[in-house]
Amino acid sequence: MCSSSIFKGNFDDFPDQNCLPAIGVFDSGVGGLTVLRQIYKQLPNESIIYFGDTAHLPYGIRSQAEILQYVREILNWMQQQRVKMVIMACNTSSALTLENVRQEFDFPILGVVLPGARAAVQQGKRIGVIATPATAKSNAYRQAIMEIQPDVQVWQVSCPEFVPLIEQNRIHDPYTIEVAKCYLEPLIKQEIDTLVYGCTHYPHLAPVLRLLLPSYVKLVDPSVHVVAACAQELDLLSIRNTRLPMPTRFAVSGCPQQFAQSGLQWLGYTPLVEQVYLTDATVS
Repeated sequence: MCSSSIFKGNFDDFPDQNCLPAIGVFDSGVGGLTVLRQIYKQLPNESIIYFGDTAHLPYGIRSQAEILQYVREILNWMQQQRVKMVIMACNTSSALTLENVRQEFDFPILGVVLPGARAAVQQGKRIGVIATPATAKSNAYRQAIMEIQPDVQVWQVSCPEFVPLIEQNRIHDPYTIEVAKCYLEPLIKQEIDTLVYGCTHYPHLAPVLRLLLPSYVKLVDPSVHVVAACAQELDLLSIRNTRLPMPTRFAVSGCPQQFAQSGLQWLGYTPLVEQVYLTDATVS
């Protein structure tokens, strides 16, 4: 049974150490932890607030209107936490809502699609994209890639089962391998030379995908490149933190225990997690 919270305190209970405000990172679930790990690697002095909208997981099967509502609620909550920047660590929300919400908030908001597309065209000419149904339907990656490099070829595959399998920590299940074979088959037939993770959950599947793909296929992880873009933005705005960071703060809209268990798998430690109700941004 899922109780309301693991961490019983409130974000306001953390002492003010006079450091620059945190970077906000959000995703529908554990997928954005791939972005978080890159921040730890590339920007080790930055404090992070991570939000997983696990009550509405997965985003990839939801309508644009639903996703836009969720994203606005998350960003309103992030604004209350006084973040200095937000990374939309979700390809679906990046594809469907980024331009809308950038006009509505006064802090920089970065998405993963454009950095991923830029990296892809530097790697190859025959590019495959695996994505959630909503991201694939949006054609966001195809459009971004073709705008950057019109002479490349792009194939997209919708992968509706990947996110639930990853959230359930079923990476190495025989069933997951069979599902991956099915999704990759049309891309392998097109002789792709590059594969883009069109969802931040998908790098967790790297061992399976590497096993199934030809060895010459390059894997592009947009989380690496969105954090590099974040670093450039911090420098441009002169808001990079050079002091010691605060501990990462984790919040979810769903079950804190389930997220914490997944965090142990992907982060190597069990995070303290609290539950936030987005509609009024109150904490349980």
